[in-house]
Amino acid sequence: MTKNISIIALDGPAASGKSTLGRTLADSLGYLFFDTGIMYRAITWIALRHDMDLHNEAAITELAQNAQIDIQPPSKDDGRACDVLIGEKDVTWDMRGDDVDANVSVVSAYAGVRKALSDHQRRIGMRGKVVMVGRDIGTVVLPEADIKIYLDASAEERAKRRYEEIIARGEKADYDEILKKVIERDRIDSTRAVAPLRPADDAVIIDSDKMDAAQVFERVLALCK
Repeated sequence: MTKNISIIALDGPAASGKSTLGRTLADSLGYLFFDTGIMYRAITWIALRHDMDLHNEAAITELAQNAQIDIQPPSKDDGRACDVLIGEKDVTWDMRGDDVDANVSVVSAYAGVRKALSDHQRRIGMRGKVVMVGRDIGTVVLPEADIKIYLDASAEERAKRRYEEIIARGEKADYDEILKKVIERDRIDSTRAVAPLRPADDAVIIDSDKMDAAQVFERVLALCK
């Protein structure tokens, strides 16, 4: 590293390759990889564990505000990208269950939860040496990030990549259905009242339609040197 780069914000729409890029970049730099979506899973896990009504927005928001949640570098070589801690309990794999999968979208839609978790994310990000991935990192969570990347790709290309991933796993997939979901997710993310998806004014926008993962990584790594 030839620049004093400590905080890297990586934003972009769903299925743009942010997580793959972020983890590869963090590993290369020896930084914490923090995909902020895991915080919503953690809050959902806590709520389910305590039999809370997930449709009680006020209660779930209060839970998010008061949760003792932290993200640390991985302590075990078991495939995890980081440690997710609730208090002193490691819940990294606990929160990956089907029950969380089925309910996390409800929790993540609450404006109060998003605000509370943005505060938690900022606290962790300001420690430095972090690659933070999300949809509002450069605009809301860490506007003072040293480098802001907005990784983009057309809806068609993102749907194609997701389709190919599913087929590669030996599962069935419908490209048109995937494309429809990608477009709808973009609409929701870009029009929501709280922290809508958009590039920061000073973000470097990378269109990966005609780039593979290795090319994107080299482009971003060059920005850090």
